[in-house]
Amino acid sequence: MNPSDQCVAFELRNDVCWITINRPELRNAINESVISGISSALTAAKDAPGVRAVVLTGAGDRAFCAGADLRPNSNIFDFDFSEPRTDYADLLRQAVGFDIPLIARVNGACMAGGMGLLSMCDLAVASANAQFGLPEVKVGMFPMQVASVMQHLIPHRKFAEMCITGEAITAQEALDFGLVNYVVEPAALDEKVEWLLARITDKSPTAIRRGKNALRAIADMTFAQSIAFMEAQLGSLRMTKDAAEGLAAFAEKRKPVWTGK
Repeated sequence: MNPSDQCVAFELRNDVCWITINRPELRNAINESVISGISSALTAAKDAPGVRAVVLTGAGDRAFCAGADLRPNSNIFDFDFSEPRTDYADLLRQAVGFDIPLIARVNGACMAGGMGLLSMCDLAVASANAQFGLPEVKVGMFPMQVASVMQHLIPHRKFAEMCITGEAITAQEALDFGLVNYVVEPAALDEKVEWLLARITDKSPTAIRRGKNALRAIADMTFAQSIAFMEAQLGSLRMTKDAAEGLAAFAEKRKPVWTGK
C-alpha cells in the first residue's frame, strides 16, 4: 500500500512489521483514524504468520508523534460519555497485551499522546535530536491516559515534574531516565533499529511470547505470588517445541530452528 493514501501505513519486511503514522505535515498528530489504523495494524501483525517483531514510527524526520490533533475540527476529545472506555485507552490496552515485541523508532518530537505510544512499546530507539514531553497542562489538559503506561518507566519525581510543568526533556535525558533504550545520531537511527531487531528475531518466539505474558502477570503480585507463578511457568515452558529445539541445538552446537510452538 502507498503510505500517502492513509494515516497509518502497514508494511511487512520479512519477519518484521512496520507501522508508520503518516501525517508528517501535522507532525504525525493523533486523530481517530490514526488510533484505528495502529490498532488494525497490530491486529494484522498478530495474525500474520512468522512475524517476530513490530516497529512503530512516524513519517518524516520532524516527529514520531506530536500528540493529539488539536485543530478545532479534529474532535479528538469529543468522547462519548455513555461509553466507559475510549479508543485511545483501548489502543494502549491492546499494545500492553501484545505478545510480539513492539519497538518504538523515535525519529523526532514525541509529545503528549505520542508519549503513550512510546510507553506502550517494549523497547525504544531514539534519534539524538528527538524531544520528549507531556505538555498537556499548557492547554488545560493532563496526561491522564498516558500516565497509566508511563508512570513506572521513569523515576516518580521526574515523571511528576514532566506532568506538572509540561516542559520537554532531551533524548539524552530520556535515555538517562530509562524512557528509551538507545539514542543515536539521526543518520544512524535505522541501523540501530535493525541491529536491535536482529537481536530479537533470532530468538525463540515461543519463549518471548510466553515471557511477555508472564511479566505482565507478575507486575502486581507479591514476591511470594510471583515466584510461585514463575515456577509453574518455567515447568510448562520446558514442554514446548522451541525449548526442546533450543536445548538440542545447544548440545549439538548449531543454530536452533524455531517453530514458535
